Amino acid sequence: MKVLVLAAAYPTLDGRRPLYYIHSRNLYYNEKGIEVVTLSFACSNPYNIDGIRVIGLSDYKKSRENFDLLICHAANLRNHYRFLMKYQDRFSKIMFVFHGHEILHINKYYPKPYYFSKRRKIPFWAQNAYDSFKIHLWKKYIRKNLDKVWLVFVSQWIFSQFIKETQIKVEEITGHYAVISNSIGKFFENNMYCPKNIKYDFISIRVNMDVSKYGVDIIIKMAEQNPEYKFLLIGKGEFFSHYKKPQNVDWINKELSHEEMAQYINSSRIALLPTREDTQGLIACEMASFGIPLITSDIEVCREVFEKCPKVSFINNDCPNLKEAVNNLDLDSGISKWTEYYSVNTVDKETELIIRLNEQK
Repeated sequence: MKVLVLAAAYPTLDGRRPLYYIHSRNLYYNEKGIEVVTLSFACSNPYNIDGIRVIGLSDYKKSRENFDLLICHAANLRNHYRFLMKYQDRFSKIMFVFHGHEILHINKYYPKPYYFSKRRKIPFWAQNAYDSFKIHLWKKYIRKNLDKVWLVFVSQWIFSQFIKETQIKVEEITGHYAVISNSIGKFFENNMYCPKNIKYDFISIRVNMDVSKYGVDIIIKMAEQNPEYKFLLIGKGEFFSHYKKPQNVDWINKELSHEEMAQYINSSRIALLPTREDTQGLIACEMASFGIPLITSDIEVCREVFEKCPKVSFINNDCPNLKEAVNNLDLDSGISKWTEYYSVNTVDKETELIIRLNEQK
């Protein structure tokens, strides 16, 4: 069986790791005997990474390669929709994996961007108009092609918002959707938090520091309010070109592999990962699965995702009380793994769905 995966971008050979959660899935598919080819719309020259073949749109146009299934991650209009309008007849089954922005009104769900963000340049009305148009097109497409389409949502929260935003009734898509969370990286399944030579009280990994939903400003506020604590912040961005970095914050301006992350996690007491909006919070799931105690935000999706997590505490984004959050953590019961988002509960179910869809052709 062979599948084509569409992605706006993909990890590259020079160490950049955009949309790594797609790569993690693809590696699992390969292990299960499903041949995966990724079409990255950002790819100009084909390459192979960890056994996954990556091609660009121009490569696909030249090829008449046959695939059993098409998988669309975080589909957008500019790339995925245009691709579907031209090539969808080549596929008997199409699976959409919804991660958030593709079926949400950004101004309604996403927090106000930082003043230096490029998103600030988009007029409020223009963003609303585009999002309404975007949702209308996807709603129309899904209804028209429901016989060949399957919808996967990474959390119950994003499924609920999809129903609200599209006004598609649940009974319309019954038998054509599933809620299957993102799987954590295999490294965090196979390894365990081993605290030693503790240097930091809190570690925060925010790949894109300049996106306000990831709450770097909340982290900085807590660092300023708690000078007796030592913080480590890992992530890339221009944030500290516009905001002052407190003296008790060390910053690593780099995107790290999972193996590199582990070195710093093991030298930290608690993972601090606030968020203003996140359809699952994959890095927080990976941290909690690894075994380090976690502090995250008291918002609906976080309550859902971490409902069964044994070592999690929640903070109010507007008035974060870090000491209270720490006191609410059970730090004396020893280290334990959390298996909620292991592959057996996530990507294995996705793989079963892919095989079943292929059998329905």
